[in-house]
Amino acid sequence: MAVRIIRLGTARLPAEGLRIGTVRRPPRGVPKAEFAKRDFYDTWLPTVAPSQEAMDMAHAATTPARWRAFFRRYRSEMKRPDAAHAIALLAALSQGTDFSVGCYCEDEAHCHRHELRKLLLEAGAKLAP
Repeated sequence: MAVRIIRLGTARLPAEGLRIGTVRRPPRGVPKAEFAKRDFYDTWLPTVAPSQEAMDMAHAATTPARWRAFFRRYRSEMKRPDAAHAIALLAALSQGTDFSVGCYCEDEAHCHRHELRKLLLEAGAKLAP
């Protein structure tokens, strides 16, 4: 049992389990009834998505220093009680069931998934290879 960190909208992996979208907004132009069919997500958890202000920082990031600032901002936002509880819940669930969390970004190194992976590990999550 484990959690996978994935890119939403990509083909599902065998035994991936429930796919959770950790994004601020649903996919554009996709009817809600087709989110799962099109491999975006089965359920939405925007609680662990970056704020719009943090996303603006990410979209403007062009240097390693600006990416570090974005990741610091995201990590700070994840200290809010609702976000911290959601991360703890995901970490606990990873001990007994397979599921995945993800975002739309192509490059995980330039996506909140990069920091979410670390936060889940710090919370004791079991991550899939």
